[in-house]
Formats: sequence, structure tokens, C-alpha cells
Amino acid sequence: MKLVVRVIEAKNLPPTDPNGLSDPYVRLQLGKHRFKTKVIKKCLNPKWDEEFSFKVDDLNEELVISVMDEDKFFNDDFVGQLKVPVSLVFEEEIKSLGTAWYSLLPKSKKSKNKESGEIRLSIYFAQKNALIESNGSGDLLLHPRMMDSPSRSSTGRSSSSSPVREEITSAKDEKSSTQKTITGRIAQIFNKSSDMSSTPTRRSIDLDQPETSKVEVSEMKAEDQSSNETFEEAMRKIQSEDQGSEIPSNLPAGVLIDQQYVIAPEDLNELLFSSDSDFLKLLADVQGNTELEIGPWKFENDGEIFKRSVTYVKAPSKLIKAVKAFEEHTYLKADGKNFAVLTSVSTPEVMYGSTFRVEILYVITPGPELPTGEQCSHLVVSWRMNFIQNTMMKGMIENGARQGMKDSFDQYASLLSQTVKPVDPKDISSNKEQALASLHAEPESDWKLAVQYFANFTVISTVFIGLYVLVHIWLATPSTIQGLEFGGLDLPDSIGEFVVCAVLVLQGERVLGLISRFIKARGQKGSDHGIKAQGDGWLLTVALIEGSNLASVDSSGFSDPYVVFSCNGKTRTSSIKFQKSNPVWNEIFEFDAMDDPPSVLDVVVYDFDGPFDEAASLGHAEINFLKANIADLADIWVPLEGKLALACQSKLHLRIFLDNTRGGNVAKEYLSKMEKEVGKKINLRSPQTNSAFQKLFGLPPEEFLINDFTCHLKRKMPLQGRLFLSSRIIGFHANLFGKKTKFFFLWEDIEDIQVIPPTFSSMGSPIIVITLRKGRGVDARHGAKTQDEQGRLKFHFQSFVSFNVAHRTIMALWKARSLSPEQKVEFVEEESDTKSLISEESGSFLGVDDVSMSEIYSCSLPIPASYLMEIFSGGELDRRVMEKSGCINYSYTPWVSENIDISERAVYYKFEKRISSYKGEVTSTQQRSPLLDGKGWLVEEVMNLHGVPLGDYFNIHLRYQIEDSPPKAKGCRVQVLFGVEWLKSTRNQKRITKNILENIQERLKVTFSLAEKELQPK
Repeated sequence: MKLVVRVIEAKNLPPTDPNGLSDPYVRLQLGKHRFKTKVIKKCLNPKWDEEFSFKVDDLNEELVISVMDEDKFFNDDFVGQLKVPVSLVFEEEIKSLGTAWYSLLPKSKKSKNKESGEIRLSIYFAQKNALIESNGSGDLLLHPRMMDSPSRSSTGRSSSSSPVREEITSAKDEKSSTQKTITGRIAQIFNKSSDMSSTPTRRSIDLDQPETSKVEVSEMKAEDQSSNETFEEAMRKIQSEDQGSEIPSNLPAGVLIDQQYVIAPEDLNELLFSSDSDFLKLLADVQGNTELEIGPWKFENDGEIFKRSVTYVKAPSKLIKAVKAFEEHTYLKADGKNFAVLTSVSTPEVMYGSTFRVEILYVITPGPELPTGEQCSHLVVSWRMNFIQNTMMKGMIENGARQGMKDSFDQYASLLSQTVKPVDPKDISSNKEQALASLHAEPESDWKLAVQYFANFTVISTVFIGLYVLVHIWLATPSTIQGLEFGGLDLPDSIGEFVVCAVLVLQGERVLGLISRFIKARGQKGSDHGIKAQGDGWLLTVALIEGSNLASVDSSGFSDPYVVFSCNGKTRTSSIKFQKSNPVWNEIFEFDAMDDPPSVLDVVVYDFDGPFDEAASLGHAEINFLKANIADLADIWVPLEGKLALACQSKLHLRIFLDNTRGGNVAKEYLSKMEKEVGKKINLRSPQTNSAFQKLFGLPPEEFLINDFTCHLKRKMPLQGRLFLSSRIIGFHANLFGKKTKFFFLWEDIEDIQVIPPTFSSMGSPIIVITLRKGRGVDARHGAKTQDEQGRLKFHFQSFVSFNVAHRTIMALWKARSLSPEQKVEFVEEESDTKSLISEESGSFLGVDDVSMSEIYSCSLPIPASYLMEIFSGGELDRRVMEKSGCINYSYTPWVSENIDISERAVYYKFEKRISSYKGEVTSTQQRSPLLDGKGWLVEEVMNLHGVPLGDYFNIHLRYQIEDSPPKAKGCRVQVLFGVEWLKSTRNQKRITKNILENIQERLKVTFSLAEKELQPK
């Protein structure tokens, strides 16, 4: 006999992880037989709906059901447990406990968590009986819902609840101690039969059925009646109850179909899954399947689950004879536009057929808008093997199933293409131009904007009060001079008059503020909108449509948002929308052609308040091109992250297009470039190898494998596997004793790569230690050996067959994705040669005379001028001063003589986040020359800001004049002048100048106070 246990769901599980959630799964054990369900990530009310069967040899055994929490790094945590005596199930009249909720018990009475939640189970015995449901493997399942009539056959199960059983273990003691063997139990059945009056063999079971069973039968009949509603009505019902759940991700075994069709998503859903559709019948004819039976769609579990069953005899193949197949279709999502259906297929008649199920996921989503205006659908079919029992033939079964699935869905796709027209790729490519051409900022009249800004209570009440006061002045007679008044000064004569004056002043101030914001909003224009991309390679185009529910950071309830896009070290900045929480941009940004395919696009929304704004950003998002389908990015709402953004549920509407203008030679060109860096021939991999690599890590088709190496991943114990290197990722995969370890991270995520000399623990092999940036590589943390105090993950790889080749390849690929500060300084030097920043022999910068310079800092220091010039020498003090003032990655070139008395150098650094929230970069050119009297120095500097809003609108000029004090004073005097050279016009010049001035003054104080401390004679 077999005991069947169906694990349906659980609720109110206690949290065991620090994030307040759990990763629960269920472990079942009866005697020596053990099973476990899949793991549900980050959930306290999981749903499994998995079925297991146990062979029963002894009725004295107990079924132990344990709910566990998966832990990647430590032992799994215990959540709760339930023990069910097998004899209790057998002694039920219908050999079933039905479907019921059971309370989970803690491991011991001393446990802190007394409440362990509840689990919903269906437990019953499988017997051979003509009146009972068949599971297709020769055994017939006895289930309480199938007992309504002997002439009735059912293809599905109902899961209506039975009374809750909390103290189930205590029931064991109340049963008789006799008849402990299966033989005795069967004898008991015959004895009961002999005591009854003679009845026909095929009697109606509901004549002597308990009341609970009759209630369940009535529920089953009601459910059958509910199945009479049409498929369209059922879809509308599911759509009305949809709570915005996410679309399921593709199943891990691979994608069988990924195609777009010229049909609306709801029509494609109806074609594939409606009961009135003939598609399954046509597919059965094409595939040679017979005896097709399609059951009706039914709601189960109080309307929470919508499913149907399909049975057919699968056509014989070269290796397998004709077998019967059972399919169960279940809707996971249906919101009117997006549909997801999970199909579980079982073929119990094949060898080892009872040990596995094949699961197929159909996902239908809206496709891009076509030039013809027709609707388009995107169908993705993926699959996986679900082994419900362990078997040594797992690998052979998977390989056979993979080939069978490929053949079957080739026929499926062919039939569907004959029924529905597939989308032509040319139509999709032309869709980019159409989508971008439709974007243009709608001009708004001044009258419309005036109404938007001034039609509010503040303005209206102020105008009314002002008119009221003017009428009063016209009607009233002048009062006599009294108190402290004199001619021309009329003071309030009472508290009431004082309050009225204060209200008038405050109201007037608020109206002036509205007028100021109105003028700024009308005058502001975009910075990078409309700039065309140049070059040949990977072209990235981003259309910024609008924002929704952006956070406000001031009392007005609005913000001044602008968006910064960053990709492969290049940035594009949108215009600033003043006083908007739902701004509309309709701006297009193109990135110059990139040699390397981009990995991520960083999107940050800021609130404008000058280039050195220290306020927190309004939100940020990261678009990963390796994990997202490019077609899905053609029109997407991106939710923003961050405290403010999450609180307001902020989103951005974007359209993103990524094109490669170099054709199919990208891989060859990239490999030839890497060969020069590595110093070794790198062979182009075959399409089959690249395809396998892409499927292994779930990468897009444009990603290609460069090289792979056998190595060990060092964690607690070395794990042998393979390290895969491509142009954008570094990945690791191992399959040891059936346990797979797989992860990857981006080259841009790497902060540092070090080599540790061979040690005894590394078996005489050097160790490559890869350190990721803080907060990066979260999905790969299970492969990290350690995490330092700064939160950075460290990965250790060792035991390479050819360490030198592996190390050179890794370093070359890492360097290719980013420029070092020294390389950026060299770039600045080359660029400075093309710019005429120096005029004649005077040594002053071109245009300085046109810049209004004013003194912003001066001081006297007890240090000679020659000593103080150490802060410009490029030595250790120079570096410490820059780091202290918030400048990182500080690099410089040596002073180079331009004339007899004039020297020049280039400087590069970045701002820390405390100085500039978006970490702007500075390239600066400095000149130094002695004063005319030879008693000091003159240092002039022109600074260019990069990666800040409106940074290309201006240059910053500084002039340091350091001269020795008179001999009696013993020291020097420092005078610093400041000016801003405006290259483009903007109405925010005063605002930006003030912000820059405050930052530079603070930096000068830190610089010269540190210089005084370090250089003052002791």
C-alpha cells in the first residue's frame, strides 16, 4: 500500500532570517524514505502544492513532517514539526484525513517561539479500487473528494478544508492496541463487511457516508456548477483579483520558444488555453498523439487556483513506446495583458516515470508597438525537470527529456506560426525610429503655465487682501501723528494692525517665491538632449519620457528633479524640471559608440541645488543588460530605489535601445584586441559552446565566451569547477556530487585584484583574490570566502592549470572595462595640447582677463612662501592635503617648463560623496610663475567639472598669490581670487556660483590649516 501526502501551503510561519522573512521548505520522512519540497524564497506564507507517495510496510510508523528554513552558509533552521501516525490514517473509514490545516509544533517545550505556524496537507491511502481516481501508474488513489457516486469519474482534486486537527499525535493513544499489522487491518475490513446486511457489490457510497463527507460532496457539486462559467468570465474574475504579482521568471532548464506574434496578448492566451480552442487538437494531430481528453477549467481552493487536466496517449518514438501522459494546467497570473500558465506533465508508464515531473511555463506579455499599429504579443516557453524522488538515472532522464522537449516544441512553434503571423524582425528595428520620432515636448503657452502656478489659494487670498487694504486706504482719512510716528512713517496703532501687517508681508513673500519659480521653469533647458552619438560600435539610446510620484525634499511639496544616466564611464544629464513631482521630459539621449558592450545603465534622479548639493538623491535604479531582454526595455517603467523613492513609490518611464553597428565581427575584433594584452592566441569559440555558456548563466545572445579555466574556488573547503571569462562577466560553475554551484558578477563590480603567493593550504598554487565594490555582487555572495569590515565580498580562486595565462587574461579583461586615474591624466594631457589655454609670455590663461575675479580667502601664515609651495609640489603633503579636503583618486603629471619662468601640470581627482552627492570628477590645469619682485609665487588654475549638472556651462578660475611678509613678520601672506567663466547662458548663474563659492572656501580653510600644521617649524 502507498500513503500519499500532498503538501499544499503554510501560513503564519515565524521569521528566522535577519530580514524578517524565511526561505521555507518541507521535509517528509516515513521510515527510511525521505522527500523534500522546493524552497520558496523570502516568504512566510508559502505555497508548494507538491505530492509525494510512501510505501507502507508497518502501520506502527509515524509520518514526520518538518518545515525548515534554508540557510546558504550555515545549517538549515528548524521552523516547526508535525507527526502523524500511519495507523490514524488507515483507521479512517475512507482511509483519508482529507485536506486540513495542522498546527506546527516547536522542537521542544523550551523553545522561544511557541507559535510555529500552520501547514495545509492532504493525507490518504492509495488502493486498487474501480471506484477511485487513477494516478496513471497502475495504482488508484483513494481521495475523499472522489466518493460521491460510483458511476462518476473525476480528473481533478478539490482542496476544501476539513476541520483543523491540532493535537493529532494524541489520537494515537486513543486507538485500540490490537490489529497492528496490515493483515489485521484488512481482516477488520472483512469482519465489518460480514456484520452488515447484504448489499449489492456496486452500492452507492453516500448512503452510509459521514455528514462531513456529504458536505464535501455538496461542495464538489457546487464547484462543478462554478465550472459552467465561460473562459472569458473566468479570466475577468482572475484579472479583478490580481494584486500586481510579478511575472514568473523563466524556468532553469532552458527556453523552448521565444517569439513575438502579431496578435493581442489576450487573444493569444485564448487561442492556446481556452476550452473552445482547437489548437490542442491540431497539435495532437501534428504530433501523432491520440485519445486526447481536455477537462474543463475549474476554480479550486476557494477560487484561488484555476486549473484543468489534459490526458492523451503520446505517440511512440524510436526509444519509447506509446505511453499515456497526464497534464495539469494552472494559471499563475492573468491581469488582462500578462498571462502565465504552469503545466505539470507526468508519464508514469515510462521507466522511472514516477520519480519525476516535467514542468513547462508559458508566459505571454505585450510586445513592442508595430509600425502598422497592430498589437503584438511575446511568447516565452521555458521548462525544467522536477524530481520528486532521487534516482541514479537522473542524468540520462534529463538528456532524453531535453531532446524530446526540443522536438515537441519545434512542432508546437511551427503550428503556431501557421496559425498566427510571427513578427518580422525588420518591423521591430524600425520601431525604434517610430518610438523616438513620436517624442517631442509639447509647447505650453504662458497663459497655461501662469494658471498652473498662480491659480491657488495663496495668490488669490493675497490679491483679495491687497485690494481690500487699498480700498480701505482710499476710504479712510489720514490718522494723526502719535507715539513714535513722524511724517512719512505710519506705525501700527494696535496689536490687530500689527498682525495684519505681518500677514501681508508673509503672503507677499510667498507670492514672490511663486513668481521666481515660474520664471526659472520657463527659462531652463536641457543639457544633453538632442546630442547625436558619434562613432561605430555599440550605440545606446535612452528616451526619458516622464516621472511619477517623485519625492519632495522641501516644504513646498515639490522638487526640482533632473536625471543623470551613466554607462561605461560616460554620462548624460537631463534638463531640470522646477517644482514638479510628476515631470514630463520627452528627451532623447545618445551615448557615443562604445567598443565594449555595456553591462549596466545607472539612473539617478537628483534634486537640483547647485553642483555641490549634499542633499540625498530622489532615487536611483540600475538596468542590467545581462539580465533584461532588450526588447522588453523598448518601453518600460523603472521603479526607483532609495528611502525617499520607496516611500513615494517613484518610477521613471524610459525607452531604451541598444544597437551594434559593427555586425557579426564583434567577437573577432574583441578577441584580437585581447590577444595583444594577454600575449597569447585566443581562439573563437563555436556557436554551440557560446550557446551552452549563455544558457548556463542565463546571458543574452550577444554575450560570447572568451576563455575558461579549471580551478578551485576557496571557501571553507576548495571546490573544483571552471572559471568562465567573457567581455562583461566573470562566472564560476561547479557540479560536485550533484550539487551545483553557480554565480557570476560584472567586471565593473571589481574594485581590486591581488595575487597571494603560494601557501601550503593552496597546494602550492598562487591565489587570485578578487575584491568587489561595496554593495556589488549580492547575487554571488554564496561563492565569496569572506566579507571585510567595509562590506566588500572577496573571492579566492586557486589551483589553475596555467596560472600565468589565467592571471594575464583576467587582468586584461578587467582593465579593458575601466580606465585608471593615470590613464585619465594622460588623456587630459593629450586633450590639453589641442586646447589653447595659454596666451603670450604673460603666462595668464586665455580669457582670464574677461572673468571677474574677486578675493574669497586670505590669511597670514608663519611659513616662508617657498615652504608653502610644497602643497603644489606633487609630494606627500600635496596628496594628504587633497585627501583631507575630500578629493580621492588624486593624480597629477610632473611640472613641465613652458617658458623660462612658467611651469605647467595637469591634475585629476574625484569628489567624495560628502562633498558632491554624485561624485563629480575634476580635470584641472595649473600654472606657476614667480612674482615680479621675486618674493613669492603666483599659481593660476582652471578647473573643469565633469559628471555634474550644467558642468559644461562654466569653468572655474582660481588665482593663488603667495608672497613673503616683511622680514620682521617672518612668514607669508596668501590671497586667493575666484571667478566663474560662463560658456553658456543660464538663469541659475547666481545660484550655482554661490554653491561653488561655499565649497571652495571650505576647502581652502582645510588646505591652509593643514599646511600650517605640517610645515610650521617646531
